[in-house]
Amino acid sequence: MKKLAVIGGGAWGTALATLACKAAGGTEGGETALWARNADVVADINAGRGNPRYLPDIDLTPAPKATADLRDAVAGAEIVLLVTPAQALRDVTRALVSHLEPGAALVVCAKGVEQGSLKPMTMVLAEEAPGHPALILSGPTFAREAALGLPTAFVVAGKDRAIVDAVCTRIALPTFRPYASDDVTAVEMGGAVKNVLAIACGIVSGRELGENAKAALITRGLAEAGRLIAALGGRMETVHGLSGMGDLVLTAGSLQSRNMSLGFALGQGKTLEQILGARRAVTEGVWTASAIIDMAREYGVDMPICAAVNDIVTEGKDIDRVIGGLLSRPLTEE
Repeated sequence: MKKLAVIGGGAWGTALATLACKAAGGTEGGETALWARNADVVADINAGRGNPRYLPDIDLTPAPKATADLRDAVAGAEIVLLVTPAQALRDVTRALVSHLEPGAALVVCAKGVEQGSLKPMTMVLAEEAPGHPALILSGPTFAREAALGLPTAFVVAGKDRAIVDAVCTRIALPTFRPYASDDVTAVEMGGAVKNVLAIACGIVSGRELGENAKAALITRGLAEAGRLIAALGGRMETVHGLSGMGDLVLTAGSLQSRNMSLGFALGQGKTLEQILGARRAVTEGVWTASAIIDMAREYGVDMPICAAVNDIVTEGKDIDRVIGGLLSRPLTEE
């Protein structure tokens, strides 16, 4: 059984590491390492206390080996799951690349587009870790539910099917089911756009605009994601799968989603600074919104809902005026 390392000790990283450890049959079946920046997280996991900071009241059994040393975490690892915030991926990859085993597969588990460069996560990996296969893991996955062993399905995408299958085999459980794909573009961009759309759905709920409005927003938002993904070379059938529609339905319909709950709080009148100041975890959609809109302009793709979210979270525009602008757009065909 291949050694697997998880880089990132937040809720999703901890859940993935615990599930990978269980899939390997515990530490006897294959080593699973978890790197966390926070020393308290490392100490808690290694002492058998779980991760109360990010996954309270979750039993991590069998537990991965936690460490704050990147070299120790990735030594001997054939598969490395990168569960860092999207905007930190480049710096983290630079820090660990010299410690990687030759040819180790790198699997991005963050959903976003790099600000400034407008590059998807696998492209960032290709630049910073040449010679290492770059894959993406995405889909409708709340960390807490996955860690509790509730049924969860997701996608692992990469260009080399043998490597994708090896990753899927290493982490699969009866209740944690990966599906293989070669459509890297659609899988990673579906997750990135979904985070922005989830903020919009939260605003609709927070403003009490009704379920009709939310259903329309989800449907039209998915169309926006499809237009951008098609322009980038992705396939529409992937947009309609787990990493697109599935992920959007999950995060747009539950306040467990950091993006949806942020939008909800905005809709209720709280400021972005107030919301972010009270959070430990990163809300990816806030940082991805501007990158998505810059990318849409570059490719000539119309994305009015994502543009509206960007107007609110990046430009600080009034929510009611932004909503009014969306509702007054010219009538058109679906």
